[in-house]
Amino acid sequence: MTEKAYYFYVLVCADHSFYGGFTTDVTKRVATHNAGKGAKYTKLRRPVRLLYFETFSDKSAALKAEYAFKHQPRRKKEQYLMEHGISRTQF
Repeated sequence: MTEKAYYFYVLVCADHSFYGGFTTDVTKRVATHNAGKGAKYTKLRRPVRLLYFETFSDKSAALKAEYAFKHQPRRKKEQYLMEHGISRTQF
């Protein structure tokens, strides 16, 4: 039996803002955001681009990562992304 994976992901929106989310299928979720059906926030800021994702083996850990990211100022979000190998030019 295959263990289910849970993902915390970060999108960069057309206005260069960040959106953090949780999903079990990153590719499908990004497509949903770009179709205008993902979240109110991204609906108004399309197109979005996947910037980063992290895999977790349990849902709780992925949701905690999402919560922690969303409740940081932009400077801290940028720092987090750079610490995980994303360069500022990708923002």
